[in-house]
Amino acid sequence: MAFVQFSQVSLAFGDRDILKNVSVNLQAGSKAALTGANGTGKSTLIKVMAGLTQPDDGKRTASKDARIAYLPQSGLTHHGCTLREEADKAFSFGYKLQEELEKIGDDLKAGNGNQKALLERHDAILTEMESSGFNRRNVTAEQILIGLGFSHDDLDRNCEEFSGGWQMRIALAKSLMVNPDILLLDEPTNYLDIEAREWLEKFLNNFSGGFLLVSHDRYFLDHTINEVYELFNGDLHRYAGNFTHYEKVREVELETLIKEYEKQQEEIRHLQEFIDRFGAKATKAAQAQERQKMLDKILEHEIVIPESLKKIHFKFPAAPHSGRLVATLEKVTKSYDGTHKVLDNLDLLLENGDRLVVAGHNGAGKSTLLRILAGVDTNFEGSVKLGAGVSIGYFSQDNAETLKGSATILETIEAEAPLELIPKVRDMLGAFLFRGDDVFKSLDVLSGGEKSRVALLKLLLKPVNLLILDEPTNHLDMHSKDVLLNALKDFGGTVIFVSHDRGFIEDLSTRVLELKPGKFRTFPGDYRYYMERVSNEQVAVSSGMGEVSPSATMGRSEAAKPFSPTPSTGASPRNAPDTGKSDARLSYEEKKKLEAERRKAEKRVSQIENEIAQIESEKSAEENKMADPEVYSNGEKAKAVQAKIAELSQKLDELNAQWEIAAMALEEFNSSAQ
Repeated sequence: MAFVQFSQVSLAFGDRDILKNVSVNLQAGSKAALTGANGTGKSTLIKVMAGLTQPDDGKRTASKDARIAYLPQSGLTHHGCTLREEADKAFSFGYKLQEELEKIGDDLKAGNGNQKALLERHDAILTEMESSGFNRRNVTAEQILIGLGFSHDDLDRNCEEFSGGWQMRIALAKSLMVNPDILLLDEPTNYLDIEAREWLEKFLNNFSGGFLLVSHDRYFLDHTINEVYELFNGDLHRYAGNFTHYEKVREVELETLIKEYEKQQEEIRHLQEFIDRFGAKATKAAQAQERQKMLDKILEHEIVIPESLKKIHFKFPAAPHSGRLVATLEKVTKSYDGTHKVLDNLDLLLENGDRLVVAGHNGAGKSTLLRILAGVDTNFEGSVKLGAGVSIGYFSQDNAETLKGSATILETIEAEAPLELIPKVRDMLGAFLFRGDDVFKSLDVLSGGEKSRVALLKLLLKPVNLLILDEPTNHLDMHSKDVLLNALKDFGGTVIFVSHDRGFIEDLSTRVLELKPGKFRTFPGDYRYYMERVSNEQVAVSSGMGEVSPSATMGRSEAAKPFSPTPSTGASPRNAPDTGKSDARLSYEEKKKLEAERRKAEKRVSQIENEIAQIESEKSAEENKMADPEVYSNGEKAKAVQAKIAELSQKLDELNAQWEIAAMALEEFNSSAQ
């Protein structure tokens, strides 16, 4: 059985221990994740396992002829050939075996060497070539490349034409093609969209070899691994189970650790106070020296809490009040070349409190839609109307590059932070991976990923009520994502976002907008519901039932039906009659009755909208009270105001539900009249 292991391995950079007597064993069937805070040495450990970095002490052992594939985080590029030709390089091991096979054939023909040994080696090579998949290399290469998002047309493109993210997909594909015994992947999901991540998840679940991977995607880890190694302070600890189970176990451990940490910190404080107070006094010098020895001994074994497990929470500044309708998009059409339409007659209604995720394959127009909604792209057909009082905060990877200057990260964020958040700035910077002296870096020296995190944090500190976020979780670790997710859940405004992190999407989204070439659909409910619907449709199509008519609102370009601001359930709304006859065949009395019912439905919608506006006004007034020192400094008053806000929020939820039913009924009447 192929394996790679090392025992009692140690490695230090200067006076810092990266690995301290670490032991790991990977073999066929190992499905392991490596976790730890940024900078703890995860990438270094993987390089040691790959044989690329030599440890200071300990022993690394790999079984003979074991194929070990290693993928770094970034930095790999490919050029000088087509994608198909580059993929074929992954099978170089097979071509070497083929050359050896040909030489053996020549020796056998010429009668050279030990004929029996040559025949045995000949059979062994044939077996290895078959088991390695070399004989099926062309099919394997194409399947893996397509699975990772490349198209058939891409196969004959020159590698130089692909961007950095696609270059890393090429590298990942080549790592998988060699059918390795051991697979070492450092952040393989960084450059993958949801579809490619799902494909990789299935690949790893069916992979017969062993793998160790680093990823900040909790959902991906939970569905691929069954053991977790945590690297902290140079020590490596193993936890059985998936990643969520590891976090639960670690949380229990952390509770005990925090108690011990707080106790130790208190002891350190008392000793330091005594030393500072009496160290210079001759009568107390001996006692001060004794306490200094005690302090030094404690500091040698000082408890450190992993940054990745510290619980940091912050809230956005209060979102300015806006109306129920946040944005209305009608017949939005966008083409970059005048022929191909990225967006085609898209209609969308964005309501206050929505957490709308935009889903679709690469090139479906997700980022384009966000730029149009944010007002960055004005070259389109159709209309975008913002509701009253709407203020926008927009984040994308592109606008992060506008951060320049000699100001430090700390100065930049403090300048943006509201007064009440100034004391929490260092904690927030820590949550976004700026720790220690990192906060004193100037903007000009930051990497692209660092600038992206600064830009995101700046945005989160602004008082806006519509957040438009394009891939906000890129360059964040799992802990940072949790901090961002919790803040967005508590955000008092509206969010429309694009993300490739499925766990993040599932936890945040309340509606889904699906974009496809020339089509769009909106789905009520969270992302899990959306995926269930898509899965059911695919099953129906594959079983020959044809495409299932979804209960989602379908775009004009996909179905000829009037635009509805609310999801259609496929059944007639409450109070909407189903006559079974066309409008032309209705009698005068029936038409008159139908019109009366329509006016009644219209009046009901207007009545509910007025009630919603009134409750929103009352809620806003109560929320403003929380900014009054006389209220927030008085526990009883604050509690009463919070209870009133909760009561009004519940009323709003009930009214919004009533409005949806009434609006659907009115839409049905209007459709009947057309």
